Amino acid sequence: MRYSKIAHSDPSKFCSHLPSLPFLINPTIHHHEVETNAPMKAHELKGQTIAFAGSGGLDSCTITRWLTDLGVNVVSVTLDLGQPDDPDLEAVRQRMLDSGAVDAVVVDGRDALAEEGMRVVQAQARYEGDYWNTTGIARHVTTALILDVMRERDIRILSHGATGRGNDQVRFQLVTNMLAPDFDVYAPWRDQEFLTAFGGRKEMIDFCLRREVAIKATHAKPYSTDANLLGLTHEAGKLESLEVGAWAIDPEFGVLPTAAPDKATRIELRFEKGYPVAINKKPVSTLEAFDIANQIGGENAIGIGSHLVENRFVGIKSRGVYETPGMEMLGKAYQYLLQLVLDRRAKKLFDQLSLQLSEQIYQGYWYDPASEAAKAAVDSFAQFATGTITLDLYKGHVIFVSATDVPNCLYSESAASMEKVGEFNHADSEGFLNVLGVSAKILARMNQVER
Repeated sequence: MRYSKIAHSDPSKFCSHLPSLPFLINPTIHHHEVETNAPMKAHELKGQTIAFAGSGGLDSCTITRWLTDLGVNVVSVTLDLGQPDDPDLEAVRQRMLDSGAVDAVVVDGRDALAEEGMRVVQAQARYEGDYWNTTGIARHVTTALILDVMRERDIRILSHGATGRGNDQVRFQLVTNMLAPDFDVYAPWRDQEFLTAFGGRKEMIDFCLRREVAIKATHAKPYSTDANLLGLTHEAGKLESLEVGAWAIDPEFGVLPTAAPDKATRIELRFEKGYPVAINKKPVSTLEAFDIANQIGGENAIGIGSHLVENRFVGIKSRGVYETPGMEMLGKAYQYLLQLVLDRRAKKLFDQLSLQLSEQIYQGYWYDPASEAAKAAVDSFAQFATGTITLDLYKGHVIFVSATDVPNCLYSESAASMEKVGEFNHADSEGFLNVLGVSAKILARMNQVER
């Protein structure tokens, strides 16, 4: 089977709609397109062509072989997202063909993911305070790009290997419903036919071995990993036990703090209007910034082995261990820059937007009107985020060194000084405190303060 011309195409062709809302507001959508339909079943797909989000992993190979055996034409679409754990995407493509796909294409989504990843950094959108949403935002980009391939090939059914207890199923479903409401989604893990055939990982491995499907998975693999250029998520297997520590992983994006250099690494990051434009005075694109930050950050154990027991959208808790060197390093530098350019009221609003967007990404709503409005507000703050931040990286820690050339900086050294200099007169606070004291004394007189 020839390699499709779509493989590694210009990413702008596939993601021109990502920053905007045209697919979300469509007055021509008919009532039947938004009705709740019964789940699709495998036997209903016989003779039809579907697009499958193929990663080349155990689920992808198993599902593709199983559907092909049932007479379904599977077109595998694999995203190049800079995943460090499986960089040979030609081998992935071939693996999907060997699993029975009638065609397999690879789409270059690296620039699109880097762009969206930087918007996550600009929003400081960490789910429940710790998780940089690396898998969540990647699923939004992946689905949007697969939908473009489907439009080009006139395919109207998207399929994926996300399980029925996770968050990814929600992201695939909602992004498709929003960006292509006339398309259907087939989820094998919500199909009783599939569940009857495969109870879990062991049965899938055994099936692939019987059908001579080449897979990388083994019965002995201790946990599962989802990877892209923004970060790695490790979960399941031995990591489901809370008696197993976060450093039980074998890092792929760097080293654990115990193996990091004994001397701090200094790095200078230049931002202009919210985007990294130079690292150590060398001009970079957004994608290059992530690549360099991943390399340098990973070598110093930045963001390696972080742990979170998170609340999944479906209502259960799950445990993840993460590697996010680039996101953590760029994110921390950007946070230091925001401290200089946002006043008290702007910071309060920004924190609300950050919390909102962190949940929107996690729950599959990155493209809905609420997210579009929140992103527009964050963009307005990013226009002030210009400056050079210098950091020291040391054994997993990101340490502030200096901030220079910040044209929108609100910090005034003279105003903040405790020395007898500057424009702030300490005596002026007397009237300010007298005004504040009026309401404080009234509360006390009316016995509303416990003494």
